[in-house]
Amino acid sequence: MPMAGLVLVVGFVLLALAGPLVTGDPAAQDYLATLAPPSPAHLMGTDDLGRDAFARIAHGAQVSLQAGVLSTLLAMAVGIPIGLVAGFYRRWLDPIVMRLVDVTLAFPFLVFAVGLAAIIGPSLKGVVLALGFSQLPAVIRITRGEVLAVREMDYVAAAVADGAGDGHIIFRYVLPNCASPLIVQATVAIPAAIIGESTLSFLGLGVQPPTASWGVMLTTAQQYLSDAPWLAVWPGLMIALATLGFNLLGDGLRDVLDPRSGR
Repeated sequence: MPMAGLVLVVGFVLLALAGPLVTGDPAAQDYLATLAPPSPAHLMGTDDLGRDAFARIAHGAQVSLQAGVLSTLLAMAVGIPIGLVAGFYRRWLDPIVMRLVDVTLAFPFLVFAVGLAAIIGPSLKGVVLALGFSQLPAVIRITRGEVLAVREMDYVAAAVADGAGDGHIIFRYVLPNCASPLIVQATVAIPAAIIGESTLSFLGLGVQPPTASWGVMLTTAQQYLSDAPWLAVWPGLMIALATLGFNLLGDGLRDVLDPRSGR
């Protein structure tokens, strides 16, 4: 199954990177071929404005990849240092950070993202910021938990006894031994962000037309479910396959990086 996930992820990345180079302009309209079914001329059919669905799927994959990767990197870049400091020094800082995290986690991920996107404004940048900060509490909590476990290890105590400074201990011993669960968390956060981007775009809080997005395509498709069902099938199928691929890959990485989970 991890290999199947890897194949799906590689296919998704290739579609996002190479697809827009060969499919042409996703906004090009052909009013003589509106709502055309899949054919050799239009592999996935066309929408109500005669735009090629395959071209829009390819460009939508690029938007989803940007939203998924950039928002996850943002969450990791901000959340890991906060979790490291809270878990390593504890005292008064740890309770404050964790109470704020607990309050934030009381809101479902998508509800929190929708609220932030409504405040920031509809755009790809707004989607990245909203999804990144929505993932932040989970990253902080996982990092802090791993730091609490690692700092009690004998090799950390030995480093302290040798007179090593806090910075040396954190970057030499603590952070490298927390890397495995954080890598797995990233593979889980990316598909969640892909779904989040599609949801925000579907609700009108994300990428705006005429920019191609799987969520925007689903918004258009709901008006033509009986006449042109392929408009909903393709973006829905792509969202399902992309998220399935990353989740399967994450399961495989977890088994490799943490052999105890396999037992």
